Amino acid sequence: MSTTETQRLADKVAIVTGATQGLGADIARVLAGAGATVYIVGRGREAGEAVAAGIGESGAAAVGGSARYLEADITDDAAIERCIRTVMDDCGRLDLLVNNACSYNDRGLASSRAEWLATLNVNLVSGAIFTQKAAEVMRPGSVVINLGSTGGKFGADGRAVYPASKAAIIQITKNFAVSLAPLGIRVVSISPAWTWSPSVESMTGGDIAKADAVGAHFHPLGRVGRGEEIGRAIAFAASSDASWITGIDIPVDGGFSILGPDQGRSPREWFGKLLPES
Repeated sequence: MSTTETQRLADKVAIVTGATQGLGADIARVLAGAGATVYIVGRGREAGEAVAAGIGESGAAAVGGSARYLEADITDDAAIERCIRTVMDDCGRLDLLVNNACSYNDRGLASSRAEWLATLNVNLVSGAIFTQKAAEVMRPGSVVINLGSTGGKFGADGRAVYPASKAAIIQITKNFAVSLAPLGIRVVSISPAWTWSPSVESMTGGDIAKADAVGAHFHPLGRVGRGEEIGRAIAFAASSDASWITGIDIPVDGGFSILGPDQGRSPREWFGKLLPES
């Protein structure tokens, strides 16, 4: 990162939920690399401590960054309160909350009531409660970042719960931004498209070139995203450089959301491709 980027979050204290692997871990690494003290919140102590240790070995300390793992089930209000209390006891402040934790449990129209409630509890309700409780200790200039998704903006066969949760996240970002503005707290959502992650890795056998080749059909920039690119967008949105930005969704999606179902191709091209030759 540039010198400006490595100083962007100097002396800031951040919580990132769901940061023991994948995108959350990438976000935590970027924030620590920008100078923040990052609390990695999630389940899976071994994985969480490994992420924290990796950050410690990455050179983040040279710019003031560090990381610590806090084990917590974010569907438990008492666990959320313990996380915030630990951060305040350690640092005396909380400047940034990143609501990243996510469940992909979704069978579309076939999803049961229990599946709906369980996924929404992780993806939506827990982030809302974490924001509620974090706002009680945050100072003016603090920021809440919610992870949305392009999946919350378009229809898709076989899915319902996950996109519904992401659409709701984008909505509550607006509501919370209005509610917290008088306290000087900004709220922003970041919506990635297809991003290199454990789920994409599993579909490609760990071959990022294959992921890019498939992603090129749906992202004008010709590949899937990288977790650190999402992290850098979050670091910007959380910094003083974005001090006049609140209540909006920022698409970090390689152009995915600018395309319609025609994928940016003309009718002439599609008719020529799909109609059999006479």
